[in-house]
Amino acid sequence: MSPAPRAGRPARLPRRTLHGVLLVDKPLGWTSNDALQKAKGLLRADKGGHTGTLDPLATGLLPLAFGAATKFAQANLDADKRYLATLRLGERTSTGDAEGAVIERRPVDVRRSAIDEVLARLTGTTLQQPPMHSALKHRGRALYEYARQGVEVERAPRSVTIRRLDVIDWQPEDPSRLVLDVGCSKGTYVRTLAEDIGEGLGCGATLAALRRTGSGPYDVADAITIDDLAALDEDARTARLLPADTLLADWPALALPDQEAARFLTGLRRRVSVPDAAAVRVYAAAPRAFLGTAHVAAGELIADRLLSPLEVQPAAG
Repeated sequence: MSPAPRAGRPARLPRRTLHGVLLVDKPLGWTSNDALQKAKGLLRADKGGHTGTLDPLATGLLPLAFGAATKFAQANLDADKRYLATLRLGERTSTGDAEGAVIERRPVDVRRSAIDEVLARLTGTTLQQPPMHSALKHRGRALYEYARQGVEVERAPRSVTIRRLDVIDWQPEDPSRLVLDVGCSKGTYVRTLAEDIGEGLGCGATLAALRRTGSGPYDVADAITIDDLAALDEDARTARLLPADTLLADWPALALPDQEAARFLTGLRRRVSVPDAAAVRVYAAAPRAFLGTAHVAAGELIADRLLSPLEVQPAAG
């Protein structure tokens, strides 16, 4: 028997099972887990996770997955990201961003043509060395833990792709401030990119501010702040959840008739007349409902991640 609530304190409502994706606009200074735990509390959700860490010094889009959607969160972890990055030219810090101590200052004598040339050179696929001040693990510990102890760890360069580097704002009257629209593959460190841009310009640079504006199919314009979420009633908060299959919006889709859909949910392989594919979204045809993910090999549909019958819900459309 549960204990009665203390006098003067409202009873805590029980957690509930929710399925879907909530797009949060994370505030400055919060960790991704801070935002997750606050959103879980406001939704009374019993299971949730975020789809990729956003540093405390960064703001912007943080997709949160709840219930069945957590099964497909990896797709957003692997997706391309987009950022609004503000660089401070002429300055380098110990961490590559505004959190670190200034370790070097240089005059900023650059022209727009030089900026365009450096950005073009850095666009495309390249090797990037992860910074010491990062959450990447080495022997079970985050690199930033070693950095705080003054220990330098050898890091293997990783292949990343910079898909776009567009200048949003730069003025000759204030040449030390450069604002960029960055589109990149997963695992890209924008701090390192900022430092590379600074070196290419010959003046050094640090990342002064960072805002994530896109993650896979999602855009920050569709996100809600925690304060605005808290101001809604419970039904309106729940209505903010997007269907789980929106995480896979760019995957090809395959619809199965009712009997085939039921068999697919049991994990049985099905014969299909479609080309081989490494990853597909699978639906019941009518009424249209998301069932899970699969791949197609030699004419067989082979399940990868399935929803349970209780988790099946109407599709995003």
